[in-house]
Amino acid sequence: MPKISIKAQQMPASPIRKLVPFADAAKKRGVKIYHLNIGQPDIETPAVMLNAIKNADIKVLEYSNSAGIESYRKKLAGYYQSYKINVEAADILITTGGSEALQFAFNTCFNAGDEVIISEPFYANYNGFAVASNVIVKPVVSTIESGFALPPISDFEKLITPKTKGILICNPGNPTGYLYSRAELEALKELVLKHDLFLLSDEVYREFCYDGKEYVSVMHLSGLDNNVILLDSISKRYSACGARIGAFITKNKEVIGAALKFAQARLSPPTFEQIGAEAALDTPASYFTEVKKEYTERRDFLVNELNTIKGVYCPMPGGAFYCIAKLPVEDADVFCEWLLKEFSFEGGTVMMAPASGFYATVGKGKNEVRLAYVLKKEELAKAMVCLREALKVYPHTKYSRA
Repeated sequence: MPKISIKAQQMPASPIRKLVPFADAAKKRGVKIYHLNIGQPDIETPAVMLNAIKNADIKVLEYSNSAGIESYRKKLAGYYQSYKINVEAADILITTGGSEALQFAFNTCFNAGDEVIISEPFYANYNGFAVASNVIVKPVVSTIESGFALPPISDFEKLITPKTKGILICNPGNPTGYLYSRAELEALKELVLKHDLFLLSDEVYREFCYDGKEYVSVMHLSGLDNNVILLDSISKRYSACGARIGAFITKNKEVIGAALKFAQARLSPPTFEQIGAEAALDTPASYFTEVKKEYTERRDFLVNELNTIKGVYCPMPGGAFYCIAKLPVEDADVFCEWLLKEFSFEGGTVMMAPASGFYATVGKGKNEVRLAYVLKKEELAKAMVCLREALKVYPHTKYSRA
């Protein structure tokens, strides 16, 4: 029997989705699952987006331009300009989700064996994209005690070798919800310029910054036009995860020209979704005001509840809709599986993502979980009751009765 590739063997399983079979089995037993494991919002997608797709008058579903529909790119440039991100349509490639934007970035900016430094914990699929592109991830650790603030720049500099070609950040962050300050980003800027590195920035959650905190894009930093690649997606902004439309943005003409060749190789991004995404740019500001208010209330409720559970600690995130909590268990992977296989309270249980899968350093995050506050507060309340009761009876916590 032929063997699969080494790359396929090295490709990591998703920590977000790997427990799905256990959840499916629990549902078949009649157990209600409170899904805090995945960033799938329950917020309604804007009607203006859905209606544009429904009403599209298309007789032949043709390929779109490999760079994306021009009218959409022009309108999208206006959206970024409203955030004081000074780009034009020519600086934008439309991609099949933010995932493809990141794949284009890795393949355009790195050779096989090159290194990218990423502050961990980080979005788990960064590991997968790195493996697929033969890029080596060099993690620099941020801690739950600091709220997952940017590690000291000296920690980054210690990792830089002749193979280091870039730094990747997510702001606001998935899985931590941390929002980088201008001072932190300015410090990164100086490091990037000093060592002539690329700075890749995943900014898909810019609409969700809380407590009056400032959203600062890497494209707000002066003198970085040739170093920065901005990665974006409509999935979370418009609660349209299934649309799979993202963007690759840079003012570096050589980089975007090279990335276009990868875009041409995959032919074109999907047409109907681009039509919807272009229309979604007309979503009224009131939509985001209400969504942001809702997420703020959910965040406050969830984090406060977590911190009232004995042995649990969770810092308050400044953006996105995720948080990481430390639990009084030895192995969160085992605990999360146990929740689905063996535990229920009043007919329900909670599904979370073990945080170990968001770290590249083996052994890190073993007693941490990521939670997405994408459910209504009533559902979050029931999920927290389940977690509280589970920790009382779980045999491997020092706070259990067992």
